[in-house]
Amino acid sequence: MTKFLLAVHVLAAIVAVGPVTVAAGMFPPVARRALAAPGEPGATGTLNLLHRICRVYALVGVVVPVFGFATASEMGVLGSGWLIASIVLTALAALVLAALVLPAQGALVEGRGPNPARLAMVTGVFNLLWATVTVLMIVRPGSTTGA
Repeated sequence: MTKFLLAVHVLAAIVAVGPVTVAAGMFPPVARRALAAPGEPGATGTLNLLHRICRVYALVGVVVPVFGFATASEMGVLGSGWLIASIVLTALAALVLAALVLPAQGALVEGRGPNPARLAMVTGVFNLLWATVTVLMIVRPGSTTGA
């Protein structure tokens, strides 16, 4: 059962978190170009598409921690430091996405909102949090099965 849960957890992370990370990273440069040339055809459509990808895959991404907790419970590592750090960073990444990235994207799609440079910075923080969680999941410091 552990292998099944771990496989679903990893696949969900790749399929759900990956697109959010990529689309969120692509959004600020597209927004910058759209603001520089307001009449450019397709820019608004591209912004809408990237924002929709982020929203939908963020919801799908809820599966990742659900299967992560199930896997950790099955493995008996719920109290491990690397896992607790990963949980905290995952929660922080979700908060950054829900409270900062998605609302700023929505505002820019509607033609108002923050400077795309500020959104790029916040998106970079979101992506850095996910990269850190990924490294922790691979290395698992202090784990007897870690590298």
